[in-house]
Amino acid sequence: MRKHLKKMLDELFQALDGTHDEIRKEIENRNTSGARTLLEQSQQGAIQAGTVIENEEGEGSRTVGLIEQYCEMLYQIYDALSRHQTVNPNKACKNLRKQLLRIRNSADAEIPVRTEVVFLPYKASMWDSLESVWKAAADPDCDAYVIPIPYYDKNPDGSVREMHYEGEDYPDYVLVTDYRAYDFEKRHPDIIFIHNPYDDTNFVTSVPSSFFSKNLKKYTDLLVYIPYFILGEVSPDNDEAIEGMKHFCITPGVLHAHKVIVQSEDMRQVYIKVLTKEVGEQSRSYWEEKILGIGSPKVDKVMNTGRDEVKIPEEWRRFIEKPDGSRKKIVFYNTTVGALLHNDEQMLKKIKHVFQVFQENQEDVALLWRPHPLMKATIESMRPHLWGEYQEILDKYQAEGYGIYDDSPDLDRAIILSDAYYGDWSSVVQLYEKTGKPIMIENFDVGQGS
Repeated sequence: MRKHLKKMLDELFQALDGTHDEIRKEIENRNTSGARTLLEQSQQGAIQAGTVIENEEGEGSRTVGLIEQYCEMLYQIYDALSRHQTVNPNKACKNLRKQLLRIRNSADAEIPVRTEVVFLPYKASMWDSLESVWKAAADPDCDAYVIPIPYYDKNPDGSVREMHYEGEDYPDYVLVTDYRAYDFEKRHPDIIFIHNPYDDTNFVTSVPSSFFSKNLKKYTDLLVYIPYFILGEVSPDNDEAIEGMKHFCITPGVLHAHKVIVQSEDMRQVYIKVLTKEVGEQSRSYWEEKILGIGSPKVDKVMNTGRDEVKIPEEWRRFIEKPDGSRKKIVFYNTTVGALLHNDEQMLKKIKHVFQVFQENQEDVALLWRPHPLMKATIESMRPHLWGEYQEILDKYQAEGYGIYDDSPDLDRAIILSDAYYGDWSSVVQLYEKTGKPIMIENFDVGQGS
């Protein structure tokens, strides 16, 4: 809000400064009536500035005291002109200017402009893609706001249905601001960070149109997009591999953002290559300036959090701990929407087989099943005929009680706690690789006879 306040004050002070020469000219021309009118207008402008400061900053500021002195100077000139006393126009103008300069200097000291940064996550499970940047913004000269935004599930025909808001699901140490309480147009934050790049192009979910990247860029000087995922590293010279992932490079968020932060320098070169080919060689320098390959906050989160720092839910302990108090090996089983869409019924059979194997070995190994957070929405939107069977599998797994079902927003907890990864190929694999722990990708051709 201070930035908005300072802008308003600067405009008022500039207007006041502009009247000084006009007052001088009117006095020199002996136009007492015109000079008095300008003095009245100047006093009204000064009073308005003082009122604005008191409303925003409270009473008793030095700046307001200097404004009161300025108003008194204006009144003394006005009174002298009303009494037909001689007024030195040059001296009067000089004194007013000097006092206004004192006011402006005082305002700069008492109302320092702070950088205002807004973070707009939509799913709490994806907050790790912004968290380390948010922590870095915890600076005395910066006001950082975490404003979770709602999102909608989509029907097969593209229309929206149920709305979700996960503002209550963020870590306790994250102070959340209600998206309905923040006026983007009025506050015009210096920087906005987003991790949803899709605008209206996602088949499964959508955020409200007011939070589309093309609209948000109107309300900030710097819109920054950081992907919520990590991609498999590819060489910028590997055209075949790039072809399979180029759709990530040309989303609306990438195109509309002022800056895009990706996971590595190689990935930066991939983005530049794809975007240059898409738009034209003349755009290369633009993309080179826009795309930054300085790393992913998701990696920061996983690498900087130790297992002893992770809070384990009490109900998980019966799956993790053996009767003698020792700890079982924990396998993180990750099932993805991509694998579901590609394999349909075959994937459901595979899940059943995996559960059977881990149930038989539950004395030594704890299964931590974490389906993609959008699994339910994806099935309902794109594979509705599978929903009944999937729900049966889920209910049976939870009822039989031999493994953890993790539908929390905290992906990093699953990565940090587990001893190995098993499941589908996804961006989680790229993140898990950073831990150095074993990774096994499931084969849908194995276990289909069960």
